[in-house]
Amino acid sequence: MRASHTAALLTALAVAACASPRKPDLAMPAAFEAPASAQAAVDLDRWWLAFDDPQLTGLIEQALVRNTDVRTAVARLNEVRAQRLGVLLGFLPKGDLSGSTRRTETEQLSGTQFEFPGFVTRGSSESESVNFNVSWEIDLFGRTLAARRSANAEVAAQRFALEGSRAAIAAQVADSYFQARGLAIQLADAQETARIQRSLLDLATRRGRLGLAPTSESDRIAGDLAQAEAQAAGLEAELQAQRRAILILAGRLAEPTTAVDAPPQVGAAPAVPVTLPSQLLARRPDIREAEARVRSAAGRQDVAERAFFPTLTLTPGVGWSRTSQPGFENESWNWSIGGTIAQPILSIPNKLAELKAENARTEQAVIAYERAVQTAFGEAEGALVRLDADRRRVALLADGEARAGRAFRAARLGYERGLTDLNTLLSAEQAWRATRTQLTAAQVQSLRRTVQAYRALGGGWAATPASRQASTQVQAG
Repeated sequence: MRASHTAALLTALAVAACASPRKPDLAMPAAFEAPASAQAAVDLDRWWLAFDDPQLTGLIEQALVRNTDVRTAVARLNEVRAQRLGVLLGFLPKGDLSGSTRRTETEQLSGTQFEFPGFVTRGSSESESVNFNVSWEIDLFGRTLAARRSANAEVAAQRFALEGSRAAIAAQVADSYFQARGLAIQLADAQETARIQRSLLDLATRRGRLGLAPTSESDRIAGDLAQAEAQAAGLEAELQAQRRAILILAGRLAEPTTAVDAPPQVGAAPAVPVTLPSQLLARRPDIREAEARVRSAAGRQDVAERAFFPTLTLTPGVGWSRTSQPGFENESWNWSIGGTIAQPILSIPNKLAELKAENARTEQAVIAYERAVQTAFGEAEGALVRLDADRRRVALLADGEARAGRAFRAARLGYERGLTDLNTLLSAEQAWRATRTQLTAAQVQSLRRTVQAYRALGGGWAATPASRQASTQVQAG
């Protein structure tokens, strides 16, 4: 190698050696700025069991298998695994067995005929050959290991993407289920309101007939009754649509909507386990995916760096051939061993540009990793803070609803005895219904916020030592 070529190579390698992924900034506060919650023995891997609802558990576990998003993520994982195998096989010896045969019939139409061994002008001739030529690039500079690390990290990233998809679907099913229960409560309230309005309408009608109240009171109550019945009709349609959405998420489209039982009641939201922000790095599948993508990008960057080194390719081969003509026949076999060596010279500027592009892509992966950590912390802290506020709202509204209910019952008793007028009764009822509606909305929101908190803390996938060992095996495989 000439001195100029050596200098160019050394310069390129010196530039390439400077390229390496920077260490991501994963600094987080030592604790969430959220009120301390009660200790809870909740398995975040299957947080939905904390709600103690067999129907919810069944819907989620069916969705984790049947949902189209989950199945798509599984297919994508299988694709990436196949791509990894293709990358690794690309560094093994390559070569195909080839064979050929030919038969030629020659008939001379004019001219001088020649017939001596090896050359005839008429008759039959046959030729056959079989060859097996191999090409094998000898990896002296670690290209195979770098490509292997990148491919394994890509598989790991897709595996975490699958787990993230499963966690998202579990949370979506639970959120839709609690929305359906909220709609069922609203429907029951609307139906109860209609029942009360019918009772008041009968009472107002009797009072009007007896001359104890103007007949316009019954007309006013009839208008409120029509509104309550119209609201109930709309809520029935919304509840049916929500049930269908749940069945679609669970992969049970063919079943009737009655297959989802949405009881008109809301239980207490379970407690959320106390965790530290640093635990998000191990619990959140999206963070683990971003981390794996950094390793994948670093592996591709490593491959780009090693492109400046020479490549040595062995080209062994064996062959057999036979030729047969009138008066002549020949059969032979051969073997060969050889090799080529290629050193980038004029292609170095292009490879430098490719390396710079890989460096930029690696930096993007590191930034995406940092963004995933920041997003995870923000989601977790925000969910915990809002959940605490929701629980305080539920406690306050529950007390207010009880008081408003007593006030309404007292106003109705007074109206029946002629001690209060209709406006007082309807105002008391309206205040009670408004408080009850807010209480129901707060209870449903508390359940939904609990689901959000579980997901934000990394719930819904098996971040256990056993699963981490399986992940390591996937990466090493």
